[in-house]
Amino acid sequence: MNYRVDPGLYALGNPGENSPVLVTANFKMSFDKLRNALPGRDAWILVLDTKGINVWCAAGKGTFGTSELVARITACGLNQIVSHREVILPQLGGPGVSAHQVKKASGFKVIYGPIRAVDLPAFLDAGLKATPDMRMKSFTAWERVELIPIELVGALKAGIPVLLIFFLVDSLWRTGGFWTHGLIHGVYSLLVILAAILAGAVLTPLFLPWLPGRAFSLKGLIPGVVVAFVLTVFRDDVLGTRAGGFETAGWFFIILAISTFLAMNFTGSSTYTSLSGVKKEMRWAVPSQIGAGILGLGLWIGSHIIA
Repeated sequence: MNYRVDPGLYALGNPGENSPVLVTANFKMSFDKLRNALPGRDAWILVLDTKGINVWCAAGKGTFGTSELVARITACGLNQIVSHREVILPQLGGPGVSAHQVKKASGFKVIYGPIRAVDLPAFLDAGLKATPDMRMKSFTAWERVELIPIELVGALKAGIPVLLIFFLVDSLWRTGGFWTHGLIHGVYSLLVILAAILAGAVLTPLFLPWLPGRAFSLKGLIPGVVVAFVLTVFRDDVLGTRAGGFETAGWFFIILAISTFLAMNFTGSSTYTSLSGVKKEMRWAVPSQIGAGILGLGLWIGSHIIA
């Protein structure tokens, strides 16, 4: 979560007053990809404060936006550094920026560059003209798979303490030996939490085009339900232990809360949602997830009390 650079104005090569100004997010990978795409070029790089989020997601959530761009242009004194009045934004930053408002507030014209940083040299050499291919964003299965590792790392960082707590409680809060219950109930708790993470952070992006609905929380609901069902069957048939109604219901709600929440990490400015759609979804999805998590935890604790 600290993988970011400080916002501000950076010099690439030896830029002058006529050099282009390229705008990006302060997600370090976005910054590095932009620099690497322009070997031997002189340019100014204006880095916005997107809280360490990449351009596309930040635009969809509002941090790569009009007010931040205008404020950063002013703070850097850009009008005193370059003689022209143009800033080049990545096309995927478009949903968060109102070009005419930027022009009115700062005097700088917004020009939308290509989607991919690797196309910037050709875009600049063509007099800031983009080809149709530069305007197209593919959304292949492999491109979605590439998103999974970083989501898994983030989820597991937060999930490991939760895993340990559930394992210990499920192993200790039962009559009998610790290891006897740990190898059955404790391990099952670990499997449930890991499966919920799998549903939201792996299965959802893999099957995204085929999952119904536009809201990502709803897309994460389907893998969550499937995982919950499979785990119930797995427990009964393989572990040989049948959970009570309270415990089963508790795990069901916990799985759905985790899977739908993690699925929302893939939202933003996508082919499925828009900035207004994200805000609308957050208003009802997050309270629902919190409610499901509290209800599931309550049922799970209740199953131990009445056992």
